[in-house]
Amino acid sequence: MNKATIYDVAAVAKVSNATVSRALNNPEKVKPETRDKVLKVAKELGYKANAFAKGLASSKSTQVAVIVSDLARASVAEMVKGIGEVATNYGYSILLFPSASDEKYEELLTNLISYQVDGILYLNDEITDHQYKLIKDLETRYQIPLVLVNTVYESDANLLSVAIDYEKAGYEVTKALVQEGRKHIALLTTQKRYPVSELKEKGYLRAIEYYGLQPEVCYTSGNLDSNQKDLSDFVKSHEIDGVIGVRDSIAISCMNILKNLGRKIPEDVSIFGFQNTRYTLLCRPTLSTINVPIYEIGARAMKVLTAEMMGETQEQKGQILLEHSIIKRETTR
Repeated sequence: MNKATIYDVAAVAKVSNATVSRALNNPEKVKPETRDKVLKVAKELGYKANAFAKGLASSKSTQVAVIVSDLARASVAEMVKGIGEVATNYGYSILLFPSASDEKYEELLTNLISYQVDGILYLNDEITDHQYKLIKDLETRYQIPLVLVNTVYESDANLLSVAIDYEKAGYEVTKALVQEGRKHIALLTTQKRYPVSELKEKGYLRAIEYYGLQPEVCYTSGNLDSNQKDLSDFVKSHEIDGVIGVRDSIAISCMNILKNLGRKIPEDVSIFGFQNTRYTLLCRPTLSTINVPIYEIGARAMKVLTAEMMGETQEQKGQILLEHSIIKRETTR
């Protein structure tokens, strides 16, 4: 005799699958009379809590959840485009969920469960230990495949992620400025300790130490409205001849400040950004940058997730690293 599924309980109790999910996992979110009815039916049908996870895993909604940070950012929009086009080819639709703070993260994941998504793409710069614990529990308990997109969590080498080697890229872009003859190279990075920003900084510091230079690091916000003072104060108090921004937008903000102070680009200061967004070609002079294959990262992550959802064995577990490159334009020699 087959075990009862979530659909059996929902049908007998005359409620939705989502209501069954909430009644069993977040009973405080369901009216007492509804919760009691669901629990009574589940008990009568022999529906166990551990069978719930299997029921979710075996039910195919053909929907994939994409947890995003900020769709207004050009890089995020491009990755979502790559995800969406591959998802369409495989017959999946995507649901976008804005990321949440730690205190509201459990509520976010509860919403994901209620939609009975077949897989999750985590497209968010930040992944705290608390967030990792919750999403890992979701993956393990409910057998919902998870892939990190353009971010990493180094404490778990088996967690699937698709990105580039950001530490290597940070080293290489610093080396490129050293080879130009630059001696005072600054890294402009984020105040929030995002995993990829930390990797870029790690590569930068490794190169600075190797070439016997002094590190010059400015921690600022990625928000254009608030980083102007940080960058302006930093530039005025440091004799820099090379700049690396962990985002193109930060590099361009710094370039504008330098130009307003009468510094010539690239004669006085060479500047590199990161990601190769469309802004690199819209600014003047055009920005040299690390080319991160943003669209391809999104597309590859969706392909990897699809294989996981279909139960196919991955040839490569853990981090999947795509190729990056240095693009030199008018802000470097």
